Amino acid sequence: QVHLVESGGGSVQTGGSLRLSCAASGYTYSMYSLGWFRQAPGKEREGVAAIDSEGSTNYADSVKGRFTISKDNAKNTLYLQMNNLKPEDTAMYYCAADRLLGAGLENYEYFYWGQGTQVTVSS
Repeated sequence: QVHLVESGGGSVQTGGSLRLSCAASGYTYSMYSLGWFRQAPGKEREGVAAIDSEGSTNYADSVKGRFTISKDNAKNTLYLQMNNLKPEDTAMYYCAADRLLGAGLENYEYFYWGQGTQVTVSS
């Protein structure tokens, strides 16, 4: 059983930064692809960034150049560094994991999900 726990969310003003963390346990970390997704009120959940077992990354166009996904294999932890935050980044952010061949950004590609951490960006 895979257990994912997000942390690091909070409130920040426009242009600020946050770093989200996702602690993983119960699986062989190196064999999984990992992703960050977000869902704002009234909107569908969307893929933000993903990283596969080989370290290849993929980003949504809306966050390219602002967000960076990374992982620390020794700590079994996934990170999302979020810079130059905008009000439209406000959402619940979820981490997800699955044994994929690549860094997918589709909801259906992931089986294991965390409970989410709220990010609020105010202007």
